[in-house]
Amino acid sequence: MSKMVNIIVDGQRLQAEEGALLLPMLLKNGIMVPHFCYHDALGPDGNCRMCMVGIEGQKRPQIACDTFVKKDMIVNTKDENINDVKRKILELELLSHPVDCPICDQAGECSLQDYYMEFGLNEARRPKEEKKLKNKKLDIGKNIILDQERCVLCARCTRFTQEITHTNELVIIGRGDDARISTVPGQEMHTPYAMNIIDLCPVGALTSKDFRFKQRVWFMNTAKSICHGCAKGCNIYIDHNQEKYKSDTIYRFRPRINLEVNGHFICDEGRLSYKDENKERLSDFYQQNKLITEEVALAHLLHCLTRLHPLLIVSPSLSLEELTVIQVISKRFDLEVFAYAQGYEDKSFGDDWLRSSDKSANLASVKKLDIKNSKDKLVRALECTGLVINFNHHSFLNTNPIDQALLVHKKEIHFASHSFDNCRHNELLLPISSYSENEGCLINEDGILQRFEAGLCNEKKSLLELLHNILSTPATPKEVWDEHLEEVFGFGYEDIGPLGVQV
Repeated sequence: MSKMVNIIVDGQRLQAEEGALLLPMLLKNGIMVPHFCYHDALGPDGNCRMCMVGIEGQKRPQIACDTFVKKDMIVNTKDENINDVKRKILELELLSHPVDCPICDQAGECSLQDYYMEFGLNEARRPKEEKKLKNKKLDIGKNIILDQERCVLCARCTRFTQEITHTNELVIIGRGDDARISTVPGQEMHTPYAMNIIDLCPVGALTSKDFRFKQRVWFMNTAKSICHGCAKGCNIYIDHNQEKYKSDTIYRFRPRINLEVNGHFICDEGRLSYKDENKERLSDFYQQNKLITEEVALAHLLHCLTRLHPLLIVSPSLSLEELTVIQVISKRFDLEVFAYAQGYEDKSFGDDWLRSSDKSANLASVKKLDIKNSKDKLVRALECTGLVINFNHHSFLNTNPIDQALLVHKKEIHFASHSFDNCRHNELLLPISSYSENEGCLINEDGILQRFEAGLCNEKKSLLELLHNILSTPATPKEVWDEHLEEVFGFGYEDIGPLGVQV
């Protein structure tokens, strides 16, 4: 066990782990120390020199990212001499930096802006005509635009491709004023994790082609969620905004730190999957291509459940709470329920890091609840029924014509969040909110149970709410836990922290 020692920082006594790096310890304790090159996922590099602090007994300022905690050390982060050093470093960074904050996508999230307001406010001593001009808009592949003039050469991006992905696409070329980030000649970014360098960049040098000029960050709201792209369950932020006279819209997904699941990063496919959440949303109830009211739809659904003995098919990406309620319904009416999971397997997608070949988000919950997921048993069950109720599973059996033939002459009822081919022609179509609008839980492939928040505020009812309206089943995830799941897991819904629980 690491030894804890006392240190003094700006007159405040703190406890810290002996031998730990000073900079992350200071940041963890809420002490703002400016830095460009240091990042928790990459460690110290020491090239930006912005994290200078005074240490009693040392003749000159030291960089906090490469200084280790010692017993009884006295640290000063606010001394005027220290701040003067930081001002001079900032002035060097700004010598040729373009003053284009009003059109920069990083505005509002830019470390250089923040540090300048805190320590800078210098008058420019280099005439504008002498500024070093570099390339302003380089497409380096994988949806990334590089602006070499904005770069502060922190080397986070090059270190990411060298130390994290080991693909080595980015290098620093040139010397002095001519130094700049560039791709290796003849190459573009090709790693499926390339867009993480946009998050790593502390300034506006690396921006997303997908997000450029679409939204100012201070207008957006943020929700903590889970990527539903595969069984890894990467933690994400959903950034969204509802403009006047428009629906609430997602503008980007960003990685959310969870060291036990995805660390600091997410894959590019998961990052861009927000587009699927925005498009082709359903809002109306239909019966055989005829527009109907919610009341008529629910009455017909109840009739089908009680009189026609349907087969229930659930998506293995539904939340734990939704799966639980559907299982409760299946037992109440003595119905079979299946989760068709084989269609979600994509071995070409998986790797040994953050991409799983299981592209369902919650297969572990299906197994935890003992919901059948055998394709052979499902096929046999389909042969014995004339009605299928699909729960947000519109992709079911739509790629194999042999399997698709099993649905011929069968009536289908769909609970769906997004439109799909001929969806209105089904026996019944009931629109529901998507995961980005709901809260709930998933269990990832490593057995970590995680909660996700409701993000968007569009006026669609959830699957739980619709089922509650006709069957009086629990209407919220918390109610599902109180009535059914707390006994199974041994803890309550509110006991699940932001980083999840191993189950």
